Amino acid sequence: MGVKQRCQHTLAGTARTKPDGIVALVYYVLQAGATRVATIGARKSALTPPVKLTQVAARAAADMGCSAVQMKSTLFLICGIAAVFALLYAAGDFSRVSALLGFLALAVLVVVTHRMSADVTVPVVAPPEEPANSAGGSARAIVNAIKDPAVIVDAQGTVVLCNDGAEAVFGHLPAGHRLASTVRAPALLEALETVTATRQAVDVDYELRVPLDQRFEVHLAPLLLEGDAGDDLFGCVLILLRDLTQQEKVERMRADFVAHASHELRTPLAAVLGFIETLQGAAKNDADARQTFLGFMQAQATRMSRLVDDLLSLSRIELNAHIRPGSTVDLEQTVRHVLEFMAPLAREADMEISTSFPDRPVPVQGDRDELVQVIQNLLENAMKYGQSGKQIEIGISRLEDNGPERSANIWVRDHGPGISPQHVPRLTERFYRVDVGESRARGGTGLGLAIVKHIVSRHRGRLLVESELGKGSTFTVQLPAKKAEEKSEIIE
Repeated sequence: MGVKQRCQHTLAGTARTKPDGIVALVYYVLQAGATRVATIGARKSALTPPVKLTQVAARAAADMGCSAVQMKSTLFLICGIAAVFALLYAAGDFSRVSALLGFLALAVLVVVTHRMSADVTVPVVAPPEEPANSAGGSARAIVNAIKDPAVIVDAQGTVVLCNDGAEAVFGHLPAGHRLASTVRAPALLEALETVTATRQAVDVDYELRVPLDQRFEVHLAPLLLEGDAGDDLFGCVLILLRDLTQQEKVERMRADFVAHASHELRTPLAAVLGFIETLQGAAKNDADARQTFLGFMQAQATRMSRLVDDLLSLSRIELNAHIRPGSTVDLEQTVRHVLEFMAPLAREADMEISTSFPDRPVPVQGDRDELVQVIQNLLENAMKYGQSGKQIEIGISRLEDNGPERSANIWVRDHGPGISPQHVPRLTERFYRVDVGESRARGGTGLGLAIVKHIVSRHRGRLLVESELGKGSTFTVQLPAKKAEEKSEIIE
């Protein structure tokens, strides 16, 4: 019997049983190996076309429950074993049973060994990353980490690196574009040329007018670093901007405050000194003049005292602006308390005060003394500047909504001449007056509404102003209201 007949006979005998597990693997391997051996022995014979190893691996992997890649590597080895035993059997050195048993033993050993090695997980240790020791990489990381706007340009004025802050100030700064094509600031560009030429740091000012007024202090310093390939930073310049807008605004407000405060104090103080000099001179023995001047002096001293009190009050409120009051206050009781000691002033000014209160308590979270000051300041302004209307209305309303907190409103309305629209936005500024002469004549300090605004802000509320010339003004304070059932905690 030739090679062809013996291989086919062996396969026919094996195929009578259903392949299962390792037997299936052996069957597939024998089919592939024996077919290839038979093809070698009878090169030009018409045998069954050889089965591809990839197909055998896929079919065996499906039956064995492993990956096709693992099975393919196993099959390479088993095919070699199958070829050896097939040749030995074909040459007559082994019987069919001996060849099959020897092949099975080796095949099982190979499969078990490969399966055990596949089940063992070998940890793969990633190679350590190379330290980022290049100057270019370090500079890029530093620029991106800087909070202030920062740009790096080369000796030709071309942008190399920039962070988000710089693009917020200058607009889009693509790498490779010249800085001068985006930044229209001659002083800054001249300073850049100076630093590039002299290798010395320079500080300049940079101002923006559009869309908002901004002022920056710009620090330009040379970089003496050598980066990696294609990223050489030697000769580049770091441009660092520091925003001074808010700082200058605060300084300007402080200067304005000191100027206004000193002016408000200097005027009554000069008047008092003048009266004292008069009493010491020509009116020394004039009893009538002395009484008149003493009255003026008392009025000016009262004005200075009121101004100092308002300044101290405003300073104290600003100091605690970030701390929300924790007490619960009944607004109606607070308003009635203010009306009791304001009633004589209303009668003196020949004005009538009408009230409007809800039928149930309106508790709010706040500081009672500060809320008293808010109501008092609003009523005093209504008496001073709405006296021509002869009537003041004050009331409390509660706005129901579905939010976690309801809104409680205190409103004061006068029927005076009203306020021009251009003045309304500035009413809460310190020392701002619509009519300076009238305000001083009525004893105003220009701080009343500023105090109201800061107190309302501390209570997490809002101050609304509505005014119409010839019809009067309405000032409304909106405060977060608490539930009415919390009445037991209310401070009366």
